[in-house]
Amino acid sequence: MIPLRDDNPTEITPVVTVVFIVACILVFLYEISLPMPSREVFLYVYGAIPAVVFGHNQLPPELVNMPAYGTLISSMFLHGGWLHLIGNMLYLWIFGNNIEDVMGHAKFIVFYLICGVLAALSHALIDPESTIPMVGASGAISGILGAYLLLYPHARVLVLVPLGFIGTFNVPAAMVLGLWFLMQLFSGGMSLGNQGGGVAFFAHIGGFLTGMALIGFFKHPHIRFFNPPHVPKASDSW
Repeated sequence: MIPLRDDNPTEITPVVTVVFIVACILVFLYEISLPMPSREVFLYVYGAIPAVVFGHNQLPPELVNMPAYGTLISSMFLHGGWLHLIGNMLYLWIFGNNIEDVMGHAKFIVFYLICGVLAALSHALIDPESTIPMVGASGAISGILGAYLLLYPHARVLVLVPLGFIGTFNVPAAMVLGLWFLMQLFSGGMSLGNQGGGVAFFAHIGGFLTGMALIGFFKHPHIRFFNPPHVPKASDSW
């Protein structure tokens, strides 16, 4: 299922969500402007490499632009291709605005970065000797998805489902996010022992669980968990 939009309105303008999206797009445009050898070097310099983060290995001195732990943050703004970028930004736009709404701009920045860092560490702990750089915002966005599931499981999400034909369905967020998380668990289990690159499923799992654990501390006190379905007024629209 590919989410297209939700019916969950916000009270504030999601400034930080937009800034994160724009930053990721700009960084990616810079990435693809580099010739291939330089692009690979760029990803190694600013991606999160488990062996480097844990001190089991190190980059050549001429490639060290920041402490290894700094790459846990810089890696969130890198992406491996157009599909990687578009998929992440779609999820961030649909679900991020509501999470920013329930905690405010400043707290949302901290929440996003914490989820991203702990997600990256979750991935790195699975294979701490790996020298493959991890890139992408999906760990931080997974934290947003975990928070959204606890706050708005009944919100309606319009999804695109390819079933031999292209169909759209309006389903509860709990279905979309619950199935997404189960897929990460299944795919993560299947990927154990695979030493090659690929999708960082355990970053998704770690980020999702982090978001669920932290949302209670970051949300405004008056915001309840498991909010009832939003009933659109006449003025509401997709």
